Amino acid sequence: MTYGDDPMSVDKILELVDNMEPQEAASALALVIKNLFPLLDEDTRINFVMDLIGDSGDDKVSSLVHL
Repeated sequence: MTYGDDPMSVDKILELVDNMEPQEAASALALVIKNLFPLLDEDTRINFVMDLIGDSGDDKVSSLVHL
């Protein structure tokens, strides 16, 4: 999956996250994603979640159902 044509935007996000405590970064990213998800189509949302999970998706996806 590509995350845009401008690598500076990804670099800037990584720089900001790297300067935060892990819990703070996770909370901030969760808020951003909550605002972004309604703007995405279903396939894009699924691909995003699958990218977060990684290659062993089947077992992890079934465990996400219980969240």
